[in-house]
This record gives sequence, C-alpha cells and structure tokens, in this order.
Amino acid sequence: MSTTRISQRELESYLWGAAVVLRGLIDAGDYKQYIFPLVFLKRISDVYDEEHEAAMKIYDDEELADMPENHRFAIPDGCHWNDIRSVSENIGTKILGVMRAIEAANPDTLPGVFGDGDWGNKNLLPDSTMADLIEHFSSETLSIANLPEDELGNGYEYLIKKFADDSGHTAQEFYTNRTLVHLMTLMLEPQPGESVYDPTCGTGGMLISTVAGLKQQGKEWRNLRLYGQELNYGTSAIARMNLFLHGITDGHIAHGDTLTRPAFLDASGHLQTFDVVLANPPYSIKAWNRAAFTTDRYGRNMWGVPPQGRADYAFFQHIAKSLNSNTGRAAVLFPHGVLFRREEAALREALVKSDLVECVLGLGAGLFYNSPMEAVVITLRASKPSRNQGKVLFINAVNEVTREQAQSFLNDSHQAKIFNAYHDFEDKDGFAAVATLDQIKERSYSLAIPLYVVGAKAADVEGQIDVLDSLADWRTATAASDTAVADVLTLLRAEVLK
Repeated sequence: MSTTRISQRELESYLWGAAVVLRGLIDAGDYKQYIFPLVFLKRISDVYDEEHEAAMKIYDDEELADMPENHRFAIPDGCHWNDIRSVSENIGTKILGVMRAIEAANPDTLPGVFGDGDWGNKNLLPDSTMADLIEHFSSETLSIANLPEDELGNGYEYLIKKFADDSGHTAQEFYTNRTLVHLMTLMLEPQPGESVYDPTCGTGGMLISTVAGLKQQGKEWRNLRLYGQELNYGTSAIARMNLFLHGITDGHIAHGDTLTRPAFLDASGHLQTFDVVLANPPYSIKAWNRAAFTTDRYGRNMWGVPPQGRADYAFFQHIAKSLNSNTGRAAVLFPHGVLFRREEAALREALVKSDLVECVLGLGAGLFYNSPMEAVVITLRASKPSRNQGKVLFINAVNEVTREQAQSFLNDSHQAKIFNAYHDFEDKDGFAAVATLDQIKERSYSLAIPLYVVGAKAADVEGQIDVLDSLADWRTATAASDTAVADVLTLLRAEVLK
C-alpha cells in the first residue's frame, strides 16, 4: 500500500475535483448524494487494506489477517473498491450492490449509511461519468497513515461547506455556520462522559463540534455519547459517515421526523433526556402535524400548542422536554421572531415562567446560511446556579460579526467577548443586561433584546415581525421553486438522452 501523506490543500482539491466531474450532469444540490458515499467507500476499502497489511506482519497468514477482529468494518468478497474499479459497464449498479452488501455485512454499525442515491440511473450517471469518478477517487490512498481521522473529517466538513456554497440556500438543512456552532459549544461546555443530542442534526456538525472541543482541551472524548435525528434520509446518512470519518464510532444517528416520531426513548417510552442539546431547527415550518401535538403522547405541549404556520415552539418544547432535570443545558439557534411574535405570546410567557431560559444572545446578520437574517441563540439550563435563578441574561452582539468574501463569521475576538459576557452573567454597558422574571413580565413577556440592553439597536418590534415573517416565507417559497425547477430540468435531460 502506498504511503504518501496528503496535505489539507491536496485533500480539498481532491474532494472538490469529484464535484467538477459531475458538474453539468446533476443539480449541485444532489452532489452530496453521490460524492459522500464514494469517499466513505474508498476510505473503508483503503483502511481495510491498511489493517490487513498490519495483521500480515503479525500472522504472516492471509486468512488470519482477514479475520473480523483485525478490521473495524467487514468488506465481503467482491465488494472492495478495486472490484468496482475493474467494472466497465453498469458501474452504478455495481456500486449500489457493493454498498448494500457492506451495509448488510455490518448490521450493527452501517445499515443505511450509504444513503439512497439513484446509482442505477444511466441517464443521470452514464458509465463514462462513473468511470471518470472512480478513477478520480482512485488517484489517492485514503489510509489512516496518509490521512488521519481528524484531517479527513475536516476535509469532509470542507466539502459540506462547498456544497452549501455551490447549491445556495437550498443547502440550509445540511450546513450551519461553523464559527457559530463553536461558540454555542463553548457556552454549554460539554464534559467527558456526557450525552449530547441534536434533534435536527443535518450532517452532524454540532455533534462533532463537541468532540472537537474536548480534543482541543486535551480531555477524553471517546466516551462522549452522541445522538442525532434528521428528517432527510440522505442527509442523515451523510451525518453517520461524517461521524465515522471523524473517528467517532459510537454515535447514534436516526432518520425520521423528530416532532412526529422522536427516535430516542427510555425504557418506559418517555423521551430520553440528555446533558447537552445543540440545535438549529428548521425555521417556521408550516407542514407539521399540529393536531397530533395537541395531544402529544410525550407531553411536549407543556407550554401550549404553537400555531400551524410556525412550528418553532414545537421544537423548542421538544428540546426543553429532552433536558436532563439536573445537568441539562441547551443552545438553540432561531430567527429573532420567536422572541416577540404576537401569535406565540402565551407560549413565550410559559417559557419565561419555567425559568429555563438562561441567555438570549442576539447575533449579527448573515450567520443564518445564505440569508441576511439576524440570528438569535437561546440557552436553556434545567438547574441554574442560585445567583442566576429567576433571571435572564440578554446579550446584544449584533456588531460582533465579520464579513469577508460574501461570508459572515465570528472571529476569535468576537467569540471571546460573547463568551466572557455569558460567563460573567452581569450588566455590561450597551452589550449585556440581566433582567429578572418580574422585569420581563412588565414587558408582557417579550424577550426582544432592545427592551433590556440599554444602547442596543432600536427596534420597531411590531415592524420586525412582518419583515422577518415575510423573509422566512420568501425563503421557503424560493427553495420550493428551485426544487421544482431542478426536477423539471432533470426530466427534460432524461428525455433528451433517451
């Protein structure tokens, strides 16, 4: 096996080169369905070879070197990367067969991990294109010696971001600004051995950030228990691959609708609770089962039932119900509307009275991916320190954002300033303010930040409601329109190629 260390720049060029092969054949938003599984398949094949080579040095016997205990994943006969490379016809069908066989051979770890790409569709992926793609990936050996897990994981994250850039706002469901995720993780301070949950996990970036944080601190990370659920099947598969490629073998990623059918329950059928919850729920979705939530079997309607047009407080209540009653803390990314919209006033009042809200952090524009909207992070804590009980910290960090090359992010100084204010939990002129629950009651339980932070940007709250709601509706309609156009173009292309 060749041993040639792959630099981060070389890795990024190698990964993005696969997208170049596909450009013009399929919609950019669909690249991920094909490239991520092939990267993972190449990786496990090369690592299998690496493990085989190491075992041969011990046993000097081919059969013993292929024993399951010498490999993290089983690869059945005929299902290695080289077996795919030797095929010149019906390549997509061969790939699909190999992927399903590997999933079946690893029932405890890999079922469904390769997703549901339409590999057998020659109109979409002709053999010539598949051969080019296979040869492109064959140009590097993705062994652990060549590419340690953290570095390959970082390359995967790079590819996720590139796909988000390339496919525009339709990529929202699988990418959250990483600098913001890092800040949210810092605020919650996950510890070794704790459980971490993301109910709308996308590609698993928030879960991975908790592992990265512990690694950076030199703390034990392997006993962190990670749980995530994702509605989109293909995206949930990418999340599982993402965890594996970061060296995380004990993650639990479930596919399904968190509101309708939450995946993680305890032995009594109640919602499982967690030490840490990180989440970026979909914004103000309208297509959700409000009727079922009215009589929710898991008791997630403790604050009330959200309006049909906005499921934000359904996710909010799901998260609150998922917190361990002693150690539970959460950081949730929302649009500002949840702080003051009239239609959610009763829900917000119940939220405030629960004394779960620890901090309301207002951030600058552009941290929602490919959207000009300003973001807000709300942290919850099930058991507040006595000095913070009955109080909420408001932080106005709207100016703590950097924008370069059409991308917004939080640099280290921004993150430090925000984290220090959060940690100190005290008034800071023009930046942070502590309010009692009685003071919030005096403001009709509104959590709009300018009502509390003196010197914060003046806000026409009533006007903001209409603007933010219109923006959310526009983004939803645009995404649906883009999807419809892409579907029509795919059909037309298929007709032309017949």
